[in-house]
Order: sequence, then C-alpha cells, then structure tokens
Amino acid sequence: MRLAALAALLLMLTAAASAAASQAPRVSIIIDDLGYRLDAGRRAIALPGPVACAILPGAPRSRHLARYAHERGKEVLLHLPMQAMDDMDKPNDPLAASPRGLSIDMNRQALTRALAEAMQSVPYAVGVNNHRGSLVTRHPGHMHWLMQAIREQELEFFVDSYTTHKSVALKLAAENGVAALKRDVFLDADPDPAEIRRQFERLKTLARRNGAALAIGHPYPATLDVLEQLLPSLGDDGIRLVPIRELLSLPRTGAGADTLTTVME
Repeated sequence: MRLAALAALLLMLTAAASAAASQAPRVSIIIDDLGYRLDAGRRAIALPGPVACAILPGAPRSRHLARYAHERGKEVLLHLPMQAMDDMDKPNDPLAASPRGLSIDMNRQALTRALAEAMQSVPYAVGVNNHRGSLVTRHPGHMHWLMQAIREQELEFFVDSYTTHKSVALKLAAENGVAALKRDVFLDADPDPAEIRRQFERLKTLARRNGAALAIGHPYPATLDVLEQLLPSLGDDGIRLVPIRELLSLPRTGAGADTLTTVME
C-alpha cells in the first residue's frame, strides 16, 4: 500500500509539474544579421537553448553558418533584406543594398524570383524575417506577393521585425494563411550592456503579461555577452525559452512591440 501511495503521489507531482510548465510564460529570441563574421556567427549559434539564427542571403559566410546552425538544432531563418524609407541616405550600407533583397519597384515575378534566389544561399531556412523594410512592409501589394511566395516555397512562417508601426505584414500573412509573429523587443537598439539587460528584463515582463514574447538581437559582442550570462537563468525565473514554432502555437493576450518607426534601420 505504501508503494502504491508513493507511486500515486509521484504521478500527481509529475502531472502538476507538467501543467505548470505548460502554463509558463515563453520567449523566443532571434539573432539577426548573421552571414558576414564567422566568429560572431558561430558564437551566436552556440548560445544556450533554441535561439533562432537569421542569416542574410548572399553574405560570404551564409551557407556555412546556415549549415552550422542546422547541425546544432537551431532554427534557421532567411533574413531577407527589404527596402527601407531611408535607403537613399545609406548608399554604402552593405546590408541595405542586396541583390537578393526586395524593393518597391519590383513586380510580382521579380519579387518571387528574389525570394527563391535568396533561399538558395541560406539552406535549411524554415522561415523568413525582414532585414530593414520600413518601406516594403507597409505596402499591401508587395506583402501579398511575398506571403504567396512564402507559401509556394513551403516555408513555415514569417516574422515581422517590425521596423515601422505602419507594417501590414501580419495582416497580409493572415489573409494568405501564413503563420506569423511580430517582434516585441529589440534587445540592442542601444548596444550598451546595461540597456541590453534592461531590454531583456522588458522581454520577461511582456512574456509574463501576455503569455509569450519575441525578441531580436544582433551578434554584437555586448549582446552575446549578456545573453550568455542571462539565458541559463531564464528557467529559474519561471520562463521558458522556446523555438519560434512553439511560440506560433500560443495564444497571446496583448501586444507590446516598440512603436518607433525606424528603431533598428
């Protein structure tokens, strides 16, 4: 009888722990702009837990880092360049002008071809998020074409980096049956370590309030330092770091994304 009672107690405790875990706030984190520096890219991929890796098409290390991330069980995203409102002010920015990016003067055929060509240099991509894009993401026609192309390429989801509050990407994703999320927090719009820590705390606050939250960071030394220090303690705070796929399946009770129109452009 004692053994039976002990077994029953263990089952109850296991069930309670499982229920608590299923209700825990969740966060996902994406590291953007991978593809140029091998050392920073490998360090980002080595971050603890299911941190997603967004890789720029056509960069010198894109293929290598995509393969490296995939082999280590990380979600690979195509970090697709899109035209921004201020691109004319940054003619020498290698990340702003990409032959594999989307521009407002493209027709549907050109846009579809650009996505397909970009995917060729980022193998194992399961989803797309935008690099820049404060001009293209506010354009319903281009977002409709993009979501159609994402479906044709059998990609799983789109993440709106949300570089403008005028973005219509999520609306057009829903209309076209594409699973989608938008970014809630930029961890390193200000790359000061103290500010990155504050944004990490904000991410946790939003996750507790809304059930889930999504952050984007970059492979800056300070960002990687902070994440290496703080990610292992997320579980102690009652928060789970999960892949984007899992975040997509959760109901969210609110929205806390930054509203600055060009916060990371």
